[in-house]
Amino acid sequence: MLKLPSVTLICLTNQNFADHLLAMERSSLEIEFGARKIIYDMECDSIEKWNEKIIKDLYKYVDTTHALLIHSDGYVIHPELWRDDWLQYDWCSSPWPLPSDNYSYRDEERNIVRVGNSVGLRSKKLLELGATRLIKYRYGNNSEDGHYCCHNREWLESQGCKFMPFEEAIYFGKEHTIPENENIEKTFLFHAI
Repeated sequence: MLKLPSVTLICLTNQNFADHLLAMERSSLEIEFGARKIIYDMECDSIEKWNEKIIKDLYKYVDTTHALLIHSDGYVIHPELWRDDWLQYDWCSSPWPLPSDNYSYRDEERNIVRVGNSVGLRSKKLLELGATRLIKYRYGNNSEDGHYCCHNREWLESQGCKFMPFEEAIYFGKEHTIPENENIEKTFLFHAI
């Protein structure tokens, strides 16, 4: 059994409690986490409210150095692929595809960001820092992963936060099939699209 005492397995929902509980149990089959928490919040009745709650409040539920945020459709599937050196990062997640427009997946300087999916590992430090920032709406979107990985990335890096490199992210998780991961059969976690 893999022991991760510095990681809280966590999810936030206002619906499908049973599905989130199942995702939590699947993620914990061969991993003993420092804590496991399902935040059930009836006020999160839209994706906008969910994103805001993750940005502004998730850190309040985390008493460990890191949190692994999962969803009912995204969780750990290959615990044997865990690498302890992932704990050196403040953000670990699946890679994003190259954007097909001139605004998606970009940081403050318009550089393309390739790692940023919501299901993943993030440090409490990053969560606390991100909660202090205004939520920036870009093209009608205020996604929490965009908040951390795009809209505030340079500022977070100036505060000492480290983001997982793309070359490692292709082994950490999979949301999209992209040329760089199409031959990788197993990842630590997944997020369905």
